[in-house]
This record gives sequence, structure tokens and C-alpha cells, in this order.
Amino acid sequence: MTTTILSSIPERLSRLRLAMQAHGVTACFIPSADPHLSEYLPARWQGRRWLSGFTGSVGNLIVTADFAGLWVDSRYWEQAAVELAGSGIAMMKTNSAGSVAHLDWLAESLPAGSTLAVDGAVLALESSRALRDALAASGVTLRTDLDLLDDIWADRAGLPGAAIYEHLAPYASVSRADKLALVRAAMRKVSADWHVLSTLDDIAWLFNLRGSDVNYNPVFLAHALVGDASATLFVAPGSVDAALAERLAADGVQVADYAAAADALIALPAGGRLLLDPRRVTLGLIEAVPGQVESIEAINPSTLAKSQKNAAEAAHIRVAMEQDGAALCEFFSWLEQAQADGQRITELDIDEQITAARARQPGFKCPSFATIAGFNANGAMPHYHATPESHAVIEGQGLLLIDSGGQYLCGTTDITRVVPVGEPSAEQKRDFTLVLKGMIQLTQAQYPSGTRSPMLDALARAPIWEAGVDYGHGTGHGVGYFLNVHEGPQSIAILRSPDEHTAMLAGMVTSNEPGLYRPGKWGVRIENLLLNVPAASSEFGEFLKFETLTLCPIDTRCVDLALLREDERAWLNDYHAEVRRRLAPRVQGEALAWLNRRTEAV
Repeated sequence: MTTTILSSIPERLSRLRLAMQAHGVTACFIPSADPHLSEYLPARWQGRRWLSGFTGSVGNLIVTADFAGLWVDSRYWEQAAVELAGSGIAMMKTNSAGSVAHLDWLAESLPAGSTLAVDGAVLALESSRALRDALAASGVTLRTDLDLLDDIWADRAGLPGAAIYEHLAPYASVSRADKLALVRAAMRKVSADWHVLSTLDDIAWLFNLRGSDVNYNPVFLAHALVGDASATLFVAPGSVDAALAERLAADGVQVADYAAAADALIALPAGGRLLLDPRRVTLGLIEAVPGQVESIEAINPSTLAKSQKNAAEAAHIRVAMEQDGAALCEFFSWLEQAQADGQRITELDIDEQITAARARQPGFKCPSFATIAGFNANGAMPHYHATPESHAVIEGQGLLLIDSGGQYLCGTTDITRVVPVGEPSAEQKRDFTLVLKGMIQLTQAQYPSGTRSPMLDALARAPIWEAGVDYGHGTGHGVGYFLNVHEGPQSIAILRSPDEHTAMLAGMVTSNEPGLYRPGKWGVRIENLLLNVPAASSEFGEFLKFETLTLCPIDTRCVDLALLREDERAWLNDYHAEVRRRLAPRVQGEALAWLNRRTEAV
């Protein structure tokens, strides 16, 4: 490995091309992924970011001898245009995060006989099949045994290994033993002897454990292998102390070295049957499974189970929303007073102050994602992040978009609000109100249990489409229970395939966040979290509706009341009455005065 630390993107690309040449590789594909297919990556696997300079959470980088391109969806187009400038990397626009446009490009652009390298350790098994299929007709060879970043990334981080701790009662309302029994029952239904898991939130949920190896998500680096009467948790040495190891052992869970997961798969007995989820394990790990072991492919039972919060968990989440709402009352009252006092406020100050307000709440652990505070043009970039080198001062006239969330022992929050700075224009009010109408329309939906979640997306878009405008991201994602702020399997997204696992079921928590963005001007997004609850039962089956979980005023100074129907105005007033009722006992002084002002009926 080279000992030279490469400082510029062109230097890094040049060194990668030399490594490709040395290994006889025509092209190199670097996805945004780790061995657990996580959204937020430990430093060791942030190779796409290190090699390209693009800081967004999603993007696929492909490098050849004379080309480098980064495939990103519309959430990142403006950000990528700025961050890739001068790097020698072209931005390649896609319609959605799940786009396979980069596969089409590879199939069309690589000549027959060439070789594509991608690290199989970070490539989902399902994705590897799509990649092989795309390349097969073109006569391109796929190599998955190379991690070329190791050849050029001198100061590459090692593995994280922070201490692992238990998520305890009353917040963990189902025991580890009962969750393992649930998974084993699902294994028996498909006659599986073993089940392998790599997704970190599945593992954390199943074993009632939490950690801090990944920013914003209270999870830890691990693989797991569950048998009919035993289970092994593969974690970083030293991350589980002796007392916790003893409690795990009492539930039939053994602790082993993280690096031993592949060896455990190699040692599976011939004739055994292994349950695995091809979307949630990597090719590199599954290649260790002996040929004499039969693979049974299905969604992880834990993925479905953890998406359906039970009554006790829902009750805890409601408390988390009250705590979060109280923190936001404190934050927004500070923001308005600071503006009135003429203080100089930047987007960085927003992040600092909103995190500090949450940190004063009991059970707060950390933000659930990096706060997005975008003023005017910055708010038009859905995944914008202010940095010390590049951020805006909040002054003059405009709209300030704030998307933030917190991790509490009793739940995970995610909320977006837009507030005016000065007097909003008529066009800004119109955009805000269109988004509000879309959010209300989805909130009020009633639908059969089992409805494919992508089908609900059009409800939020209808008022926005009616005005001849649209937004490029999905409308809603699942949210974990003191776990990942983004979880599946449900997704309210118009470009998502409505497969059977996207069904809406009672107990699921999903975001509702339509938006409208004017590049170079402003952005609007309003987001609440919703809980699927029973609505009605008839000869046509069971129906669900949404309970709004999020508690924070929607700034009516941005609303064009003339565009609201009477039922929409009634919903807004009823929501604000509930917000005031739930939050008033938790705040006082200026925060209470702010809450009362912002929840007045319109």
C-alpha cells in the first residue's frame, strides 16, 4: 500500500487508474455502501466520497481510463454540480435513487473483453445479479474480489468498535428471547436451519442491543447467524463487555469476532438450508456459503416485524414526539427572538441550537441525521448541508427550511418545517400552501390494510400536480423505533416498485413529506410522521388510517388561506389545537408564549 496521502480528487483518480491498470481492470465501480448495505457509512467505507468529493449519502461512481461519472438522483443535482466542479468527474442525472442507469451505461460503454471491478464485500447479492445480467450480453467480465481503494487510500480508517449496550425495558417491550422465537418460527415456515443477517438495524432490533458505530443511527457493526437453538453475534472484539456477554449467553447467544462471520458460513453443514435476504446481504459474504448448503431467499423476518410497532412502542413514540415538540418550541422561540434582536444567525447556528434544545430532553442520545438548514436557494436542495466553508447568513427576506430529528430511548423523530424570514412573497405562500394541501390530503387517507405503499404517493402529489409542478423525491419512508431514521420495507414513493413487501400494515411509522423546490430561489417541504392505525372493518376487509405523531406548529404566516378549502383549514386548526394541548404542559416562559402564538386558529 502506498504511504502517500493524496490531497486532491484528480490525484486520487489518477492513482486509482494506475491501480486499475496494474490489475488489468478496464473500469471500477464504487457504490455508496458497506458490508451491511447501510445508508450512513462508517468512515472506512466512505470510499465514494473520498474519491469523488461528493458528500451526498447516495451516488454511484464509475471510473475508466478516460472517464469518471457519478450517478445521482434529483435530490443531489445542485449539490453534485457544485461539489464535482473541477474534479474531472461528470454528474450523471438519474430519476430516482433506485435507478439502474449506471448499469445501462456500463453495458453500452464498456467494450467486449473488458473487465469491471467492484468490491463484492459491499455489493448487495441482488445488485450483483443485476450487474452480471447487464454485463453478460456485452461480453464484459465482472471481478468482485478486488478492493482497489486499499491500494490507494493510505490513511483509510479501520473498523469501528464502540461499546454495545442493551435497549432495556420499559422501552424494549419484547424480550430478546421472544424476538428470536419469532424469527425461528419464520425460519421453520420455510424449512430453514439457519438464517444470516447483516443489516445493522435488523440485528440491533433482534438482540435488543444498540451502539454508536454509525453516525445518527444507534447501531453497531455486526453480522448474525441464527440457528434453531443457538445464535452467534459477530462483533468487534471488546465491544461487548463480560456482563453483557453473560446475559446474551443466557438467551443462547454467543459472541464471536466480527471477522469470523465468513468462516462460520463456510462451516455450515452439508445439506443445511440457509435463509437469506438477497437485498440485505452482500455477495462477498454469501460467497462463503458452501455449495452443499441450499439458500432460501426471502425478506428478513425481522425487517417485517420491526416495521410494525406494538402498542407499547407506539405509546413510547408518542412521548418521544412530545419531548421533541417541546424542544422545537424552545428552539423556534429562540430563533424568533434572536431575529427580533438583530442577532447574526447562520445555517450552522440552526444546527447547533436545535441539537442543544433536544439534548435538554430526557433520554436524548443524538440527532437522527445531519440537520438540514437551508435558507432561500439552499433550501431548494433537498439534501443540502451547511459547512463552515459554505453556508448562508439568515437575513433579509425569504424562507428557511429546517429538516431535523432526534434519537431518544423511546423513539426516533424526523420533522421538516419552513418558517418565513421577513415577509414571504405571494409566490412563496402559494408554494407553501400547495405542499401543505398535499401533506393534508395524504394525512386524511383511509385505505385497505395491505395497500402497497407506493400507491399512496399520488395522494400527496395531486394538489401539487394540479398546479403544474412536482418534486423529485419520494413522499415517505419508514422510521425505526430508536433505530434508523430510514427503514423499510414500506416506502411512499412514486418510482418505487409496489412489491408485496411494501404493504401498509398496522403499527408502521412513515414520514409524510411532500415538497416543492425552485432552484436558485427557495424550497418548501413540510414533514410529519404518521402511524398506521385501524380505521374501519367491513365486508370489504380491514381499513387503516393515519394518526399524526409529530407535534410542532406549521407556520401559518406562510399560508395563503385563500387556497385552503374549509376542510383543510379545519384540519390545520384541529392539528394546532392538539399540538397546543400536548405540548403546553411541557414548556414554559417564552417557549410557551411562542407555542400559543403559532397555534392560534386561522
